Amino acid sequence: MGFPHLMNDIFEGLSAAFWLVVTLDPDLVEISLRSLEVTLTALVIGSAIALPLGTFLAIRRFRYRRLVISLLNALMGLPPVVVGLVVYILLSRSGPFGVLGLLFTPTAMIIAQVIIITPLIASITHQAMRELWAQYHDLLISLDTSQWQRVKTLIWDGRRNLLTASLAGFGRGIGEVGAIMIVGGNIDHATRVLTTAIALETGKGDFALALALGFVLIALAIGVNIAIHWLSRTEREGRW
Repeated sequence: MGFPHLMNDIFEGLSAAFWLVVTLDPDLVEISLRSLEVTLTALVIGSAIALPLGTFLAIRRFRYRRLVISLLNALMGLPPVVVGLVVYILLSRSGPFGVLGLLFTPTAMIIAQVIIITPLIASITHQAMRELWAQYHDLLISLDTSQWQRVKTLIWDGRRNLLTASLAGFGRGIGEVGAIMIVGGNIDHATRVLTTAIALETGKGDFALALALGFVLIALAIGVNIAIHWLSRTEREGRW
């Protein structure tokens, strides 16, 4: 008897969730737009740091280069909850940046996401640019280009791979919940995003809104994967 009741609740939740999406429920739209705002802002900042860094590591030889690359790869697996805890401590009132009052704001969430996605984008960029640098090495050396000119050339010619790296960072950021919950506080109409709202609404038993939010999150994840697949295919076919 419990199982049929559970299935009935699930179907009712799916039906309600479908109508929330179709009718563009205000809460659903607000939370979805905030999620995109936070993640896209973090993506722009993270990419601005990671793309030149990964390219520089691919072309420049220096004493502790291998150590930096190993550290970068290790940071890819950094637990997001730990990132959230560190950012929380830094931004709390007793922390060094507490005077800024950034804790439990979208800015704090962006900072946490930047820390999480930057190593991932930089590592993928390094791998892609290392292969490209092997092809361009002799040409760029013979032209007596500066380090910055080499970085700019590789970034432009490797833009397809770099876009794929950025999309991977977006996928990592949009699905993040641990760090976002800690530094954002999941405050209604302020810092509530897709992942934290799903956790909250599930705990409250509001499966309709939780499922609707889940649909949006899944749609975004699928959209990113389709974009990566399409970019990879167009790159192989040499269309851009």
